[in-house]
Amino acid sequence: MKHEYEQLAQEAIKVLQGNWTGSFTRPGSILYHHQWSWDSAFIAMGYIHYDQDRAEQELRTLFAGQWSNGMLPHMIFNPQASNYQDRLQFWEVERYRYAPRDRETSGLVQLPVHATAILHMYRHAQNTAQARAFLAEMFPHLKAWHTYLYQERDAQGEGLVYIQHPWESLDNSPVWDAILQRMQLQAEEVPAYQRVDIQLVNAEDRPTKMEYDRYAYLVKLFAARNYDEAQIRRDCPFLVQDVLFNALLCQSNRDLAEIAQILNEDPVPFQAWAELTSQAINQKLWDDEHGIYLDFDLVANEQIHAYSVAGFVPLFASIPDQARAQRMYTYLNSEAFSPLHEAIYAVPSYDRLTAEFSPNRYWRGPVWINMNWLLAHGLHRYGYHEYARRLRQTIIDLPQQHGFFEYYNPFSGQGHGTDQFSWTASLLLDVLYSGE
Repeated sequence: MKHEYEQLAQEAIKVLQGNWTGSFTRPGSILYHHQWSWDSAFIAMGYIHYDQDRAEQELRTLFAGQWSNGMLPHMIFNPQASNYQDRLQFWEVERYRYAPRDRETSGLVQLPVHATAILHMYRHAQNTAQARAFLAEMFPHLKAWHTYLYQERDAQGEGLVYIQHPWESLDNSPVWDAILQRMQLQAEEVPAYQRVDIQLVNAEDRPTKMEYDRYAYLVKLFAARNYDEAQIRRDCPFLVQDVLFNALLCQSNRDLAEIAQILNEDPVPFQAWAELTSQAINQKLWDDEHGIYLDFDLVANEQIHAYSVAGFVPLFASIPDQARAQRMYTYLNSEAFSPLHEAIYAVPSYDRLTAEFSPNRYWRGPVWINMNWLLAHGLHRYGYHEYARRLRQTIIDLPQQHGFFEYYNPFSGQGHGTDQFSWTASLLLDVLYSGE
């Protein structure tokens, strides 16, 4: 680590220390008091550089909430949080026989970066014997998690799993607008719910009431069907083969295959899944007009023509060939997102030439540190080293200049959402320690 960044690294460690609960790390000190699935995966990748025990405990706590059918919930509830009981009543997961009885969880999933995180931890661990033992401990959990996704969320055997709620990917992305607007609800169909977010941070930065009404409606639909995927698929209005989810799953399969080899287990099933998903993403989700990958709406049976930064993440999983990668780079390195030498913080989370773009609203335009981390690795793999360096530098500059926020305005760098955000701190640490 460069000497000039040592104080910044200590500030990042202080953020994580402040959010540590004794068994897991809260995503943020103000707004998020429970454990979130992909947050913990990113958080562990920062811890591994200076506290291997805590990195392992982070994911050990998360997987303690795994359902017996392999499903890894997107939230594990913290009984010490003030709104704990309200959360339980909202989700009603006790209706489902596979839900754990010794942990309280949500009934959705979140993006599958866990095998990637665990292999990353192994590569950077100080105690290699302990790290290998942790791989062996986590391997059956990861195998069950991936098996669940392909058995329950890929009904046609295409190699593309679906998400059934915006909370399973990039919450309020414009990608979901048409689907949510298609859900015409009567007042009595919207269940009662409480929003904490707009009481603690600027409501203009957060999802709208229209969006939240539909989020709540979907959760109650799942609970009414006892979280049974076969029943949910019959009439769920939100079934999407999501680019981001499947690209991260593809890379996690590659990483799980490598974990299997380290443990002298059979890597072939995971290599086969990775190849199946990679081919399906290339065949079904590519948009040749713009040079980006798009989500697919299974209900409408069509691609969703909405242009999110998530559409570039297949680079992280080595999915496009070099010609397609060049098309993607051309789109990324344009006014639509962030030209290499423009005075803007890269990368906005949505095409800024569209009417849907907003520089301050959650996933509708702000810069997110985790997306920059994924894209930096992906661009590096394809030889776009200058842009990858720019993204790594942005991961450093934004927290250093504006604080450890959840997301940032791409023009001013101003932080938005909750402050003291854990994955911002952890991925900064990963960049500072590993230079990656």
